Amino acid sequence: MNLEHIVRIFSLTAGCVGLAFSLATAGDLPQVGQQAPNVTLPSQDGSNVSLKDFRGKWVVLYFYPKDNTPGCTIEAHNFQRDLSKYDEKNAVIVGVSVDTTESHLDFCAKQSLTFKLLSDTDKKAVADYGSLSDRGLASRNTFLIDPNGKVAKVWTGVKPPGHSEEVLATLSELQK
Repeated sequence: MNLEHIVRIFSLTAGCVGLAFSLATAGDLPQVGQQAPNVTLPSQDGSNVSLKDFRGKWVVLYFYPKDNTPGCTIEAHNFQRDLSKYDEKNAVIVGVSVDTTESHLDFCAKQSLTFKLLSDTDKKAVADYGSLSDRGLASRNTFLIDPNGKVAKVWTGVKPPGHSEEVLATLSELQK
């Protein structure tokens, strides 16, 4: 067996392991119709925020990789821009990453964000929502939770531009 053959076998094995990990993680995603896992985490202001506090409202629970990065900033800006539209639809925006509350506080101050960003440094909530990437960060996934606490829609591998509009359109459709 030559070195090239060994490298090819190793690459195929690593690819299979990566695919298996991706499928296992994807299988852990809460599904539409299921009760959303409750999350209680500290926000940028240090107060604990729980999903159950929002019963009676729609919740846009979005997971994102890292504060103050280009894609995450675009996504947050778009949610902030559309906040009044979410208010009209009885919906709240809640972001979650594995960053610290201090990082969230800085991100909110720099970007003029007024909605809650929750800190999941122990990665439990990220894992509960099947959104822990192989890099140890949150994957860019969004969960729309209905006023009764059930998952109404799931988006995975979100592309930040246009995502807020996509969520608002789905919310409008579900509220008909």
